[in-house]
Amino acid sequence: MGLFGKTQERPPKDLVSEWSLKIRKEMRVIDRQIRDIQREQEKVKRSIKESAKKGNRDVCKILAKEVVQSNRAISKLYASKAHMNSVLMSMKNQLAVLKVSGSLQRSTEVMKAMQNLVKIPEIQATMRELSKEMMKAGIIEEMLEDTFAGMEDEDEMEEAADLEIDKILYEITA
Repeated sequence: MGLFGKTQERPPKDLVSEWSLKIRKEMRVIDRQIRDIQREQEKVKRSIKESAKKGNRDVCKILAKEVVQSNRAISKLYASKAHMNSVLMSMKNQLAVLKVSGSLQRSTEVMKAMQNLVKIPEIQATMRELSKEMMKAGIIEEMLEDTFAGMEDEDEMEEAADLEIDKILYEITA
């Protein structure tokens, strides 16, 4: 609508998919940057070997510093890419939680309408039973969120371990 009227809200699914596209696009840009840095790093390593054959120790030292700086830049880019991926997954997780909570809310509204329409004791007992089950589902939803939070910590630990292994393997092969 217009300037002061209420604007139409877009569905969360559309927003998440749009944001996901943008994040994935930026992740591809980071991948390109990493590949470019690695290509340049290989050129510098070749230059170091040539300088070492010629006996230019000072040149080798300067070029080695460039290699170290490029390694740091690559690790920072990988960290930012991992952070983007984490944001992407948390958005998808939030969308899933929103869908579940929305369906639970709708079913609660339906139950209230049913209770108001029908005042028969047998049906009221069934409705109470359903509402208890829905409360359990809400509790289970909270437990699932806690479990997912614990899994994210494990993922971060695995990423850190993978990065450390990569560093060690690089030092061995260098």
